[in-house]
Amino acid sequence: MIGKIYDKIINSIAEIMGLIGSLLILYCMIFGVTDVFLRYALNSASQWIGATIQAAMVLIACMGGAYALKHGAFIKLDLFYEKFSARKKAICDIITSSLTFAFLGVLIWKGMDAALLSIKFNQTTPTAIPIPIYPVKTVIPLAACVVLLIVIQQFVQDVKTVIKGSKE
Repeated sequence: MIGKIYDKIINSIAEIMGLIGSLLILYCMIFGVTDVFLRYALNSASQWIGATIQAAMVLIACMGGAYALKHGAFIKLDLFYEKFSARKKAICDIITSSLTFAFLGVLIWKGMDAALLSIKFNQTTPTAIPIPIYPVKTVIPLAACVVLLIVIQQFVQDVKTVIKGSKE
């Protein structure tokens, strides 16, 4: 019961993050074209569009990473992996999960350090129009926590597959 609620919550969060990521891509496309038009057609470069697009790209990576992981969109060595049984795939995923846990642990730990430091010093972009950086730096460890929850969800599913012999 609790597992199904957990799965539903994590799935919903991943879908919301995917939606946010897709909206950010749209933002980057619209304002990227606008910036090019302003710069080359009107000879009037924007002072803020480039910095906000850079921040949006970081957020796209954060949001898209969780969404892609949830939907199995990351590249695996399919040459070998696709030929494995469900149980062998689960065993491989369990082995690689240990590396993923270590990576995400460091990302959350160091990401929190960077975010707290950025908040402490009210860090902004070094541009004519200073745009706060700390909101973006705060999203990085938060998104890593969501990715960690997804990895845990998949890890539990893989353990069940190894024990029972097939995916549920």
